[in-house]
Amino acid sequence: MTPESSRTSGVRVPRLVGLMAVDARESARARGLSVEAPGRPDFRHAVVDYVVRQYPQPGTEVPRHSVVHVWLDFGEGEGGGGVREPRGPLPPPGGLRCERDEPGAGAAARVVVLSSP
Repeated sequence: MTPESSRTSGVRVPRLVGLMAVDARESARARGLSVEAPGRPDFRHAVVDYVVRQYPQPGTEVPRHSVVHVWLDFGEGEGGGGVREPRGPLPPPGGLRCERDEPGAGAAARVVVLSSP
């Protein structure tokens, strides 16, 4: 094999799913590939995000210097649960709202006026 053919020969894509971003970049770089994350311009600085999907699939033969696309998610305990605000619509203003005693207290419900119509 000539030196030129070794530079242009194909390489197999490594399995990057499950790796942290920093490890995925290093693993791809070791095989002559580069990694990009669509929609993540800060990918070069991502460290603890985990690869959850990749394209092309592991084991696929691609030309050296090809790009492997990865999608990331936060690590365990790092969020990623999505935005939950604002909460659903509030009841209309006005009227009475009831505050109840703790169960077993035996007292009747107290009525508290929070706003008046």
